[in-house]
Amino acid sequence: MTLFNLSALASALIAVLALSLALVAYRMLKGPGYADRIVALDMLTAVVVSLSALTSLATGRSAFLDVGLGAALINFASTCAFAAFVERKRGGR
Repeated sequence: MTLFNLSALASALIAVLALSLALVAYRMLKGPGYADRIVALDMLTAVVVSLSALTSLATGRSAFLDVGLGAALINFASTCAFAAFVERKRGGR
């Protein structure tokens, strides 16, 4: 018998991350500039990766880890694309 019920703990942490997801989504939609929105999108993806890992822990299905890995790879590619866009817009300084 374990000290914690990992499924219940994961469910509680999912509820906390859902609040974080809502706040980050608000910042992404109402951000004052494009850079703020991209940073919020980066944070949103990090929260989604965390949610998929916790969902995998709560359900015992490893397919959710693949979803998190895919989201992280897409996030990396989009961050690199945004950095290249900003670099070209500034004139290559």
